[in-house]
Amino acid sequence: MSQAEFARFINVSTPTVERWETSDKPISGPITALVDILVQNDDVADNISLPEKFGTVRIKYYYRNTLCSLIDVDEIKQQVRLYNYATAPLFKAFGNNEKPTYKDYQEFLESRCFPRTRDKMKIALKELNLPFYDPLLIVEKTKGRMAEDDFWLEVE
Repeated sequence: MSQAEFARFINVSTPTVERWETSDKPISGPITALVDILVQNDDVADNISLPEKFGTVRIKYYYRNTLCSLIDVDEIKQQVRLYNYATAPLFKAFGNNEKPTYKDYQEFLESRCFPRTRDKMKIALKELNLPFYDPLLIVEKTKGRMAEDDFWLEVE
């Protein structure tokens, strides 16, 4: 694991990790317990690290600041790969569905933006600077945020 990956893993800046590595002083605090766990169980980091990207689109599904699911989509072949990091179905992008289809993915995207039948939709699209209704484009602009929940999406 690189310094940058480790910094993201423990939610600190890369310069902090660099300072720890170059300092003559011993590191103290809660991080030492985590490092001990990682040293004793070297597969822990591999189990929760992000897999190599599959397809043309990668979507990260978050609850507040916690990554819950990773969705890789090959738009051309219409294939979907799902990686869940949450254990509770409520926090998984597709609930208990571990093998979503391309149609499930399309329905999921549409559920994270305003409906096709919205009154005065052209005005909403103009506000987003979009020429037509496309759930993926809408989600890219709005991050899939909804007024009634704390879930959001990051499209790569």
